Amino acid sequence: MVSGLQNIAIDCADAYGLARFWSEVTGRPVHPESQPGDEETEVLLAEGPVLHFNQVSEPKTIKNRLHLCLRPESSREQEVERLLSIGATLVDDRRNPDGSGWAVLADPEGNEFCVLRSAAERAAMES
Repeated sequence: MVSGLQNIAIDCADAYGLARFWSEVTGRPVHPESQPGDEETEVLLAEGPVLHFNQVSEPKTIKNRLHLCLRPESSREQEVERLLSIGATLVDDRRNPDGSGWAVLADPEGNEFCVLRSAAERAAMES
């Protein structure tokens, strides 16, 4: 027997607010029954598990031990700029002059995530 992955749970201070941020990041909707003030809500991803946001009282204090990695449809640079414009912050710039690497960003509550190169950027480097 095995277990299937149901969701990725993210503790936060504002479940609905953070879900709205991640909805913009992914282009996927917040659960239709969710509303401001809800202590739990989800972003319904196109494939795989949902992003589940749990409102908790304690603040984030240390670096995430688990994080999300995003592969944008546009270029990595365009996506980093878009995410910064909607409220993300740059935590660590691991991009290299040759185009390899990634950018580490944080959502509005400080949860780190990475922005990788797009599939097209990866293919261009391999040819």
